[in-house]
Amino acid sequence: MTEEKEPITASEPQRAKETTEDELKEYKEKYLRLLAEIDNTRKRMQKEKQEMTRFAVDNVIAEILGPIDNLENALQFTQHMSEEMRNWAQGFLMILGQFKDVLANHGVTAFHSEGMPFNPQMHHAIETEVTTEKPEGTILKEYIKGYRSGDHIIRPASVKVSVARETKQKNEANEENSGA
Repeated sequence: MTEEKEPITASEPQRAKETTEDELKEYKEKYLRLLAEIDNTRKRMQKEKQEMTRFAVDNVIAEILGPIDNLENALQFTQHMSEEMRNWAQGFLMILGQFKDVLANHGVTAFHSEGMPFNPQMHHAIETEVTTEKPEGTILKEYIKGYRSGDHIIRPASVKVSVARETKQKNEANEENSGA
């Protein structure tokens, strides 16, 4: 008993070649997609790392701003001190200047708010005052300086904002209605 092999036709090697080429093309496409996905993942992780670092640095800077403000406020009263105390205060003024230089070297700057329109992204309203001397929404007084790093606000300024009498009365009526 001999087994007879079916004769190989000319189209079978061609089909095998086409199938192999299709598989190769498919594997190549999968490979390129995976490379693109890996590259995108790497870029996303790099961006997230930069954002986390910036967030951490901004938090540390925001915590340092409080003591800097306190030192600045304390040094405003040097004219009422004795000569010896003024000499000490002069040294502290130099140290304060160094802190401000470090902040400036890292792109952190204070921004001025008095007389500017209220912007909830940059300002924290802690008080309002009814006045007709300034347009509604104008910052009348800055209690605590705000700081920014580029376009990013590190700490909003704490301010007093002007309001119109009608707005104040409307807000008070709303508070009474919601509290009752």
